[in-house]
Amino acid sequence: MSSPDPQVRAARNHATPPAVRGPVVAVTGAATGVGALLTARLAASEEVKRVIAIDERRGDCAAAQWHILDVRDPAIAERLRGADVVVHLALDLDLETEAAARTAYNVRGTQTVLTAAAAAGVHRVVLCTSAMVYGALPDNELPLSEDAELRATAEATGVGDLLEIERLARRAPRAHPGLNVTVVRPAVLVGGTDTALTRYFESPRLLVVAGSRPAWQFCHVEDLCGALEYAVLEKVDGELAVGCDGWLEQEEVEELSGIRRMELPSAVALGAAARLHRIGLTPSPAGDLAYTMYPWVVSGSRLHDAGWRPQWTNEEVLAELLDEVSGRHTVAGRRLGRKDATAAGAAGATVALLGAAAVVRRARKARRRI
Repeated sequence: MSSPDPQVRAARNHATPPAVRGPVVAVTGAATGVGALLTARLAASEEVKRVIAIDERRGDCAAAQWHILDVRDPAIAERLRGADVVVHLALDLDLETEAAARTAYNVRGTQTVLTAAAAAGVHRVVLCTSAMVYGALPDNELPLSEDAELRATAEATGVGDLLEIERLARRAPRAHPGLNVTVVRPAVLVGGTDTALTRYFESPRLLVVAGSRPAWQFCHVEDLCGALEYAVLEKVDGELAVGCDGWLEQEEVEELSGIRRMELPSAVALGAAARLHRIGLTPSPAGDLAYTMYPWVVSGSRLHDAGWRPQWTNEEVLAELLDEVSGRHTVAGRRLGRKDATAAGAAGATVALLGAAAVVRRARKARRRI
């Protein structure tokens, strides 16, 4: 039998492209934020065979296979069958979410995903926490290595949840032999995000606590997605820190942003922040201030050793952040409406912090009248 004509053979090869040999990847929290960006990125990758997208509503990526459910539902195990890797991004870190409800969702969701992944035969789970888990402390090295001790406390927004997720990540391989868990810890995340740290740049003045030594390192969401993709493709594993190369001193941030500082004694700033949060006037607890006082810069050496490089600089990410928050007005962590912002003016942050005692007294008097 004669062999097929070369042109016929070439046409057949063109019509039937070779099967992708990469992993099947499931992404939770796939409809919004980082999850949506990563889902689209993986769906377009020639190194990924198929993407399973899981969320409580359908997202925009038509190339993914969608499953609509809550990640706390044990039925998720069936949806993960056939997946090689799971990237768990279904976390609630919204400043306005009630703390107990946020913790219940984040911790229970992570527990369920890890257990379901093991039951479904998944061999790798990628979790995303934050470099905040290292803690912001005056004696932190600049930069911190990935294996530095996690010295954060649960005093800042969502950090208690992230520390518990870190503990679950460490225990999972022992509880589920054969399950590999990779944890990715981004620096200050920018790109459609709303956190206490991004709101810091919505204030009319940049609060600086006297005697503190801030160091600012950012991470653009596109760079985070690139790092997550490296973990998915098993180009790197373990505990990974991700961010722009280097950092910015507070003076550099002020010069680049054009926002002047407001310096307060530590006792005044921390005490006022604690009181304002306690009576419900601001969403951010006093613990959030530590991350604007002391360094928590990371080296990202493991990703760098694997060949990954950030595509954004700290200066570029700060510029994008300032563009995103333009027109927003936040005082002591509370976002103001346009009318409130006009009334507050440039001195709003000072009034909010230094006047905290008066606010507390008024609130107490109001409660006594009821």
